[in-house]
Amino acid sequence: MEASSSGITNGKTKVFHPEGGVDLQGYQLDMQILPDGPKSDVDFSEILNAIQEMAKDVNILFDELEAVNSPCKDDDSLLHPGNLTSTSDDASRLEAGGETVPEKNKSNGLYFRDGKCRIDYILVYRKSNPQTEKREVFERNIRAEGLQMEKESSLINSDIIFVKLHAPWEVLGRYAEQMNVRMPFRRKIYYLPRRYKFMSRIDKQISRFRRWLPKKPMRLDKETLPDLEENDCYTAPFSQQRIHHFIIHNKDTFFNNATRSRIVHHILQRIKYEEGKNKIGLNRLLTNGSYEAAFPLHEGSYRSKNSIRTHGAENHRHLLYECWASWGVWYKYQPLDLVRRYFGEKIGLYFAWLGWYTGMLFPAAFIGLFVFLYGVITLDHCQVSKEVCQATDIIMCPVCDKYCPFMRLSDSCVYAKVTHLFDNGATVFFAVFMAVWATVFLEFWKRRRAVIAYDWDLIDWEEEEEEIRPQFEAKYSKKERMNPISGKPEPYQAFADKCSRLIVSASGIFFMICVVIAAVFGIVIYRVVTVSTFAAFKWALIRNNSQVATTGTAVCINFCIIMLLNVLYEKVALLLTNLEQPRTESEWENSFTLKMFLFQFVNLNSSTFYIAFFLGRFTGHPGAYLRLINRWRLEECHPSGCLIDLCMQMGIIMVLKQTWNNFMELGYPLIQNWWTRRKVRQERGPERKISFPQWEKDYNLQPMNAYGLFDEYLEMILQFGFTTIFVAAFPLAPLLALLNNIIEIRLDAYKFVTQWRRPLASRAKDIGIWYGILEGIGILSVITNAFVIAITSDFIPRLVYAYKYGPCAGQGEAGQKCMVGYVNASLSVFRISDFENRSEPESDGSEFSGTPLKYCRYRDYRDPPHSLVPYGYTLQFWHVLAARLAFIIVFEHLVFCIKHLISYLIPDLPKDLRDRMRREKYLIQEMMYEAELERLQKERKERKKNGKAHHNEWP
Repeated sequence: MEASSSGITNGKTKVFHPEGGVDLQGYQLDMQILPDGPKSDVDFSEILNAIQEMAKDVNILFDELEAVNSPCKDDDSLLHPGNLTSTSDDASRLEAGGETVPEKNKSNGLYFRDGKCRIDYILVYRKSNPQTEKREVFERNIRAEGLQMEKESSLINSDIIFVKLHAPWEVLGRYAEQMNVRMPFRRKIYYLPRRYKFMSRIDKQISRFRRWLPKKPMRLDKETLPDLEENDCYTAPFSQQRIHHFIIHNKDTFFNNATRSRIVHHILQRIKYEEGKNKIGLNRLLTNGSYEAAFPLHEGSYRSKNSIRTHGAENHRHLLYECWASWGVWYKYQPLDLVRRYFGEKIGLYFAWLGWYTGMLFPAAFIGLFVFLYGVITLDHCQVSKEVCQATDIIMCPVCDKYCPFMRLSDSCVYAKVTHLFDNGATVFFAVFMAVWATVFLEFWKRRRAVIAYDWDLIDWEEEEEEIRPQFEAKYSKKERMNPISGKPEPYQAFADKCSRLIVSASGIFFMICVVIAAVFGIVIYRVVTVSTFAAFKWALIRNNSQVATTGTAVCINFCIIMLLNVLYEKVALLLTNLEQPRTESEWENSFTLKMFLFQFVNLNSSTFYIAFFLGRFTGHPGAYLRLINRWRLEECHPSGCLIDLCMQMGIIMVLKQTWNNFMELGYPLIQNWWTRRKVRQERGPERKISFPQWEKDYNLQPMNAYGLFDEYLEMILQFGFTTIFVAAFPLAPLLALLNNIIEIRLDAYKFVTQWRRPLASRAKDIGIWYGILEGIGILSVITNAFVIAITSDFIPRLVYAYKYGPCAGQGEAGQKCMVGYVNASLSVFRISDFENRSEPESDGSEFSGTPLKYCRYRDYRDPPHSLVPYGYTLQFWHVLAARLAFIIVFEHLVFCIKHLISYLIPDLPKDLRDRMRREKYLIQEMMYEAELERLQKERKERKKNGKAHHNEWP
């Protein structure tokens, strides 16, 4: 609070006693305004004005005293029906006294009926609810804490009651000090480091070049965004004793709305509703149904008749909608400071991470697209696809029993070309790049998080000692031990009980993973059975593409099974997590998150792992096929390889999953809110137009997910797994992820701003357990990509052929000219007369040459039938196997060394941020010392002027 420049010091203080009395400590005149000359030169008009100001303040204090002693207007007897035109007694008194209450505050639904007390929190209950006694005790204790309360009945249902809560300045200050809420107290002084002449010249050249570029089209217009003062000020934990240090222009707006709601929620969580040790807190009343809902209010409507460019934003919600949630700003940066101010640090960190992840996808998507385009450009020069397309004389063995016909190798020309688009010389480079990219992404996110934590005052923030979950208290209330932090007795779970519950939970997890494996086994049986069915289909299109039709339908069925099992997994994860009886909410959330991620990750990727590493690997050879339950012949890969199946699996699952998630995130709340509005119109009649207050509008919106940001994080983490784990088989995965995330950011923003109730602003320092999961996925991606390149793709067999068996053998070359004859060398010969009876095809192959075929070819490295060991493995098979194993080991060690080197070289905290933090700490200490010294000097001067100075004062 800054002193007046006129020289008059208004030194009033108000002390409220429990009995309702008020002490007024005298007003003092700063005698420095009196000149040293004769007293006739004194300007007494200033003193007269000061006396008049004192009289006004005394009247205001007596008005406040009257308000303290007046009967409380929060009783149920003073319940007003749902109208916004009525005013309270306080409002009438103020208007009679000459003060005009803003009519806009009365009508916008954000204030009490007096138009002055802002609504900080809303509680909703039904009159018909039997928990009346608990609710009355709870509300009585709310008033005892100093919170003000009003009640309104719903406009459409008189059984629904809205309880409006307002926290006065004294309550906010008291609890802000207890919660260590950091508030601004001095504007920041930015320190500019010394620039050398050479760097200054470079900056000038760069600035000249930038003149030819667009004026930062991705940045938001600074004139549109409000001045977020706390981001340009030094902050410190709020203290009522040092209140003069803080920048307080207006007590009503000193604490922003999100902070006020958080303080009120903190109070409500510590208020008793019944006699007893554990009968405390709003959460328990919501659980037992005493209250139906509890939420802070949105700051008005997100739409306006006037343009934001000409008339400005109506409120922060309107500003967020126009600058963040609108589709017209999809290419602009997010206003993260405004998101944090409106929704809190936890949600702000989610959108900061999502924006950072999306930005980091740009180089990955560009490189992936380059790899794909490289395959397109080199398609005509690929020797392997040329040989496949020209191999009209090579007849391939049937891929299934009886119904599948013989086929020319040239019939798979299209599939060979498509395979080259994804499996080419740049694939290995891209796999290494993505493994390094994942590490760089995580390391630079730590640096970005540190900068955000500094800007948002989260560096020194520590989570409060969490409350024990009511379910844990109810289960273990008989056993207690002392809490080592608080020193109070609390319920205690024995070690043996905890271990037994964890064992049961682990068994449940293992059983559900077995269910996933069983579902994959069912898909395998479907593929084995239907490939023969499609081969005998009447339509020539399906008959000639039986393997592709089998893969496509299997992927769609697999997707449906994935979505159905996800519903089951959520219920099982809830059951197992509650069975474990976690002590606190964060422990419950971490346990539930780990289970749900494990379930959904296995569910989503199990079939992909089967196609990548098992499909066509254990089929045997013609004449000695391996069979499932000695009945069904295992499925083989296409003559062009298994990579095309893996690409189809990833592409279809990724597109369908992202489309479904986007529909459920936005479409489902839109439909629910539309249905709610439709019911309201039916109840009130279409001819009546009602202007609902803000609390009723928010009540009709959808509440935020019960698990908070879990679904949003889970969707992105699973996408991150798809983008990194099998990226060697599908280089376009980062591009699809980037396109989805650009839409995802705006969808989530639209959902938070328009479709959901305003969530409670909560603080967090990072993204929690999800960071550890991301690191685990990054490690797994290195291993899987090594196996995909070595086993699934033909990179290693081609390399071995080029250096050992091809025309360039021993010359150290591996160009396209060295691949001549590769296709013929990678196919083995089978004598048709050696077929088993149940595998022998119905056709004899006479349609190719006019005579029955004697031999056909298949993909493998085996000896011909007339050798000493018919169909035994050749030397080339063992060379390829050794090269594959060697590549896996070298690739993993090389990439892991690069990852660890990058992690070591990139510090978690940027150097300039570390220097800023040290300088800020030094400046804060100096400012606090100077402010305290200035206050002591002023007090000393005042005592001297009043004749109260002591001669023995020091200094």
